[in-house]
Amino acid sequence: MNPTFHSGDGFEIAYYVDDFTDPWTKPETLLLLHAAMGSSQRWFRWVPKLARRFRVVRMDLRGHGNSQKPAPDQPFSLDQLVGDAARLLDVIGCTSAHLVGNSAGGYVAQQLAIHHGSRVKTLALYGATPGLKHSQAHTWIPRVEQIGLKQFLADTIHERFDAKADPQLVRWFIEQAGSNDPAFIGRFVLHMCTHDFMEDLRRIRCPTLIVAAGKEPIGDASAYKRMHERIQGSRLVQYDDVAIHNICDEYPDRCADDLLRFLA
Repeated sequence: MNPTFHSGDGFEIAYYVDDFTDPWTKPETLLLLHAAMGSSQRWFRWVPKLARRFRVVRMDLRGHGNSQKPAPDQPFSLDQLVGDAARLLDVIGCTSAHLVGNSAGGYVAQQLAIHHGSRVKTLALYGATPGLKHSQAHTWIPRVEQIGLKQFLADTIHERFDAKADPQLVRWFIEQAGSNDPAFIGRFVLHMCTHDFMEDLRRIRCPTLIVAAGKEPIGDASAYKRMHERIQGSRLVQYDDVAIHNICDEYPDRCADDLLRFLA
């Protein structure tokens, strides 16, 4: 069974630890935060590369994977997700960690770096703008309600994967992401659409890597340069030849190698 912990408000949150470092060493911790509609399993191609050099910790965001899902009458917010991640660091005895956030997981990671800077050694963001307020994501929800989550993902898959993607990976993604509760995903997305914390990024003081597709179709592609300008000393890596959102899924080796170079 996967380990779990209880959040500050009593929610059961699942996490996973992979550590294949030399047993006589004391490795630093790398916390991976997945995208909306995902789970910790989405990092499956990253972990073998990373776990030889770091203690790799993955958390299922509240409402995703094996973590408890808020009921319709229970509160839900980005602040709660941030609190869950901070609590996990306490649970695993980690004063500070290297944070990696993909898409919505990157919103959580950015907020941790903004409001709990002492907990974040470095920050790596993949396809993660400072919230979804200036995106078209709110238009997804009526379509999902009409045709269902799996069909919506299938119909818009060109925004997430390109023609070179492994068809089996694409099918697995649609099945895995499409199995989420549509009502909760709608709530999740609409909440993220209320957030724009671009100016708060100036408060981030840790070394930061920003990685994005040069032709981002879901988030605001122009946002990544503005993020780079606001986070002092940050490094911006744009895949100019890529026009999809799911770079962490389709290009895991490229993404993980960029991360390892940054951390080195």
